[in-house]
Amino acid sequence: MQLPRWWELGDPCAWTGQGRGTRRMSPATTGTFLLTVYTIFSKVHSDRNVYPSAGVLFVHVLEREYFKGEFPPYPKPGEISNDPITFNTNLMGYPDRPGWLRYIQRTPYSDGVLYGSPTAENVGKPTIIEITAYNRRTFETARHNLIINIMSAEDFPLPYQAEFFIKNMNVEEMLASEVLGDFLGAVKNVWQPERLNAINITSALDRGGRVPLPINDMKEGVYVMVGADVPFSSCLREVENPQNQLRCSQEMEPVITCDKKFRTQFYIDWCKISLVDKTKQVSTYQEVIRGEGILPDGGEYKPPSDSLKSRDYYTDFLITLAVPSAVALVLFLILAYIMCCRREGVEKRNMQTPDIQLVHHSAIQKSTKELRDMSKNREIAWPLSTLPVFHPVTGEIIPPLHTDSYESTNMPLMQTQQNLPHQTQIPQQQTTGKWYP
Repeated sequence: MQLPRWWELGDPCAWTGQGRGTRRMSPATTGTFLLTVYTIFSKVHSDRNVYPSAGVLFVHVLEREYFKGEFPPYPKPGEISNDPITFNTNLMGYPDRPGWLRYIQRTPYSDGVLYGSPTAENVGKPTIIEITAYNRRTFETARHNLIINIMSAEDFPLPYQAEFFIKNMNVEEMLASEVLGDFLGAVKNVWQPERLNAINITSALDRGGRVPLPINDMKEGVYVMVGADVPFSSCLREVENPQNQLRCSQEMEPVITCDKKFRTQFYIDWCKISLVDKTKQVSTYQEVIRGEGILPDGGEYKPPSDSLKSRDYYTDFLITLAVPSAVALVLFLILAYIMCCRREGVEKRNMQTPDIQLVHHSAIQKSTKELRDMSKNREIAWPLSTLPVFHPVTGEIIPPLHTDSYESTNMPLMQTQQNLPHQTQIPQQQTTGKWYP
């Protein structure tokens, strides 16, 4: 972005010069709006002084061409160098700039711009801005001081202020003197004020806007606030109509009769326009009326003395630790008495149980123990309850089969009929002849 050196801010007179000498220059006319500015330029390696007015837009361009001659090797006459240069700006003695001053530089190959609207609190106080230029190719630096002397404005602040949101502009494009002059000229044709000033310019990103898509025609948008000394025109008041308010709530474009005067160059979002009439603003200060809910004035605050008295925490220790321990001990003793001293015992239980129930219980226990022993040893002998007591042929008494006489590890899991002891041999039929047992 290339901006003229004389463009600093709008003001009734313009001054320019080199070193200590100054000369008067005539106002510059941009479109239909009379734009007059002033600044003072100084030589290289010296401070630069500017004189903005409070409440009026201030713009200062950090031109790369101005700093190129300070980085070695110095270019020869007629030689063109295009080194990438970036700038760092801060208030002298502080790491950042004042709150009202902003800075923007898109690329190292474009000029940097300081812009903002000075406040009335800084009138008469010189603000020194340190400007450090960095050559990204040679890593050389150069430093200059910009002395901002804020002057008071007679008609500050202007009572009627309007803020426009322009969709098709970026902040550095809007800061150009030609573009800003065209916009102020269009506003003057619609508003018809006697005095019109640009108060402030803010990027939509600083208002919480989103970064646009990487498309050439997509812009981030910019807010431009202007002030005038006459009430708002009927065209600007059309935004407050109920029909247009309804269309804005439905995300539709309102119908504004004077929109065609801006549409040729500026695409304005009329739903985001803000009209402020400072003549009708009521002071927000209200006198406090004492009543219910308001405490009486307690006088001056008196902090505690430095010498504090010692405090005994023994009683607090007893209450906090000893009392809960004693309660826990009592509960433990009660529980131990119930669990240990109130038991009835097995003998008392058996005495109160019928004999037939004890016999059944004993038989069940014996059968369960026998089944568990069988499953543990994996023996193939039949249970004692299933073996015959007498031999089916001879009638002799068969002795009981004891599990201790067998080794389960040496016996097969299944045995043939001949291997089974104590069982009767069943005669088998012969294929020919007689059969014998």
